[in-house]
Amino acid sequence: MSQDSVGPVFVSPDDAPRPRRRGRPPRDAARLVEARENLLRTGVAMLTERGFGAVGLDEILGTVGVPKGSFYHYFGSKADFGLALIDSYAAYFARKLDRWFLDERLAPLDRLRAFVADARAGMERFDFARGCLVGNLGQEIGALPEPFRARLSAVFEDWEIRTARCLEAAKAAGEIAPDVDCRHLAQVFWIGWEGAVLRAKLERSAAALDLYAETFFVLLSRRTTR
Repeated sequence: MSQDSVGPVFVSPDDAPRPRRRGRPPRDAARLVEARENLLRTGVAMLTERGFGAVGLDEILGTVGVPKGSFYHYFGSKADFGLALIDSYAAYFARKLDRWFLDERLAPLDRLRAFVADARAGMERFDFARGCLVGNLGQEIGALPEPFRARLSAVFEDWEIRTARCLEAAKAAGEIAPDVDCRHLAQVFWIGWEGAVLRAKLERSAAALDLYAETFFVLLSRRTTR
């Protein structure tokens, strides 16, 4: 993140947890939880748009209205904050995937199409300025503490597992060939989808999302004829 009076949010030569500063903490646990969640929501929103390198901790704290001296009431270190951002986004996105992939009112492949349409609409709602937090951080992994690598990889693996289950349901329903490797296809989907999200953000257009989705579903339809 950009340098400011408190340094970068994630990268620090000595990013070990700091002792909590003196001062009166929030009056009750509810206020502490609310402020912490506001920091996470604001951090996720900013980082999906501009990436960690362009956003300073001062900006996040100022937006939420949390004094700089109170930051360590909520997070043990700057690295802890970054990992919590990943976890918060991962939990949100897992709920989104489950909402579509477990919707038995739709045929399995229609569930995947519905997710794609929902994600496309989400990017369009913000004029394609916001991308994927996990994808953004993955592109900047060289500037992040090493624990981020494993955490980001675990998130991608979770998404692939959920997607593979949806594809397995499609296989059971006869929508795709019985010999298809659903885990492999799920990996293909996310590798390509993350690239399409990056291109959509770059071009401020849904064209890359539409092209990738169309190509992926054509690939699946061809697998049914084998």
